[in-house]
Amino acid sequence: MGLVSKQLILLVDDDERLREIVGMALEGEGYRVQPAGSAEEATELLEQEDPDLLILDVMLPGQDGFELCRAVRTRSPLPILMLTAKTDTVDVVVGLESGADDYVTKPFVTKELVARIRALLRRSRGPEDGDGQRRIAVGDLEILPDAASVTKRDEPVHLTKTEFRLLTTMASRPNQVFTREMLLSQVWEYDYFGDSRIVDVHIRRLRSKIEDDPRRPAVVQTVRGIGYKVVG
Repeated sequence: MGLVSKQLILLVDDDERLREIVGMALEGEGYRVQPAGSAEEATELLEQEDPDLLILDVMLPGQDGFELCRAVRTRSPLPILMLTAKTDTVDVVVGLESGADDYVTKPFVTKELVARIRALLRRSRGPEDGDGQRRIAVGDLEILPDAASVTKRDEPVHLTKTEFRLLTTMASRPNQVFTREMLLSQVWEYDYFGDSRIVDVHIRRLRSKIEDDPRRPAVVQTVRGIGYKVVG
């Protein structure tokens, strides 16, 4: 039996001391870590390596984390966790709109960062609930959970792993209303009250890809004051 390869994390932060501390902590948890001090260095490494997850600081010299995140997201569903020193709503939302799956605010406890990484890597492996549904049809969409694929009128829809899990979670129970807290628990695997902005931004991103008119969504509908549902 061959050895199981350790998952590779690309850690991008211009703070060398932080890279050392976080890198040592992650290696202690069994991950391989490739550090980078700038977006330019990270871009070169992304061409050479095939990481399982990208940890990306917002404030970088030269190209910032938002720009790199958008660049990565245009060509890859790679799970992205952003680090930010700010709790400002604009920075958080911009990071998520840029394509990040989740974020952690500095200063953070390493234990929390590791927990977020584990959850994000678990989600990136695809559905594990074994609900037996091989095909889900919603309007013009066909969802194949086992293949992690979505088509709309037979054309592929390119979703990130988090967007796919969000859609599948709701589409598996059409017309059921999901609160933001339910989605944080089931999609992001938060075991505490998380940031509902993560849900709202991902819903907007999902709608931009699957709706004919994202401003008047027919598939993923808002239930005012409660949450969201997929109309079957």
